[in-house]
Amino acid sequence: MPNPTATLLISCPDQKGLVAKFANFIYSNGGNIIHADQHTDFSAGLFLTRIEWQLEGFNLPREIIGAAFNAIAQPLQASWQLRFSDDTPRMAIWVSKQDHCLFDLIWRQRAGEFHAEISLIISNHPDLAEVAQQFNIDYHYISITKDTKLEQESKQLKLLQNYRIDLVILAKYMQVLSSDFLSQFPKIINIHHSFLPAFPGANPYHRACDRGVKIIGATAHYATADLDEGPIIEQDVVRVSHRDNVDDLIRKGKDLERVVLARAVRLHLQNRVLVYGNRTVVFG
Repeated sequence: MPNPTATLLISCPDQKGLVAKFANFIYSNGGNIIHADQHTDFSAGLFLTRIEWQLEGFNLPREIIGAAFNAIAQPLQASWQLRFSDDTPRMAIWVSKQDHCLFDLIWRQRAGEFHAEISLIISNHPDLAEVAQQFNIDYHYISITKDTKLEQESKQLKLLQNYRIDLVILAKYMQVLSSDFLSQFPKIINIHHSFLPAFPGANPYHRACDRGVKIIGATAHYATADLDEGPIIEQDVVRVSHRDNVDDLIRKGKDLERVVLARAVRLHLQNRVLVYGNRTVVFG
């Protein structure tokens, strides 16, 4: 990748002079800031920022940037993440039987919309193995039952380790992950076929149709132990009417799911999402 950059995502207690301190760290080491954005959550007393700068001409080798910045961050009680644009994250896509989000993610990755590698597909059904074969992606079928859940999740974790996975995408993976699994691998994005917090859980289109809603939506969020309650990354809606039946809602909803999930994955890969509590700041 030409002209690689470094990005810092920072959150810390709000106080005077933070912008100057962070910018000066980059300036004093010869860096050129190309993007900077910030937000203050006054109710939480938090300052949150994203700073991206060019590595060309920066005086610090990338392997010591983190340690050098930590000397500034620690007295400020700051939490921070450092990312480099020329690192290539390795993704695993998890599916069940529906293929619309899987195809969309693969097509976008192949078209260069995502700077990432799809290294692995995991499913609790064998149905989509041909899709993986078509695109030369490793496919692992791991059946899940109530009695085998913990044992099978252990196998899934081992696969994530073996493939050095950085991000899991639940692309219509119709299983609930255990809290133990999530504590060991928290970097997971889920797509839910509803405009959360409305209609969490199963069959939201059926419940939306029964309720006579005029808008349906889709929500991409980070997975947590609380079902469909994780920090929201991206959402969108489409209008429906009394003429639409459940099949119409599902068809329209699938279109939304593709787009919303793709946006969320792109934002995550571009290091534009900062989680605090159960909320996110999504920097433009």
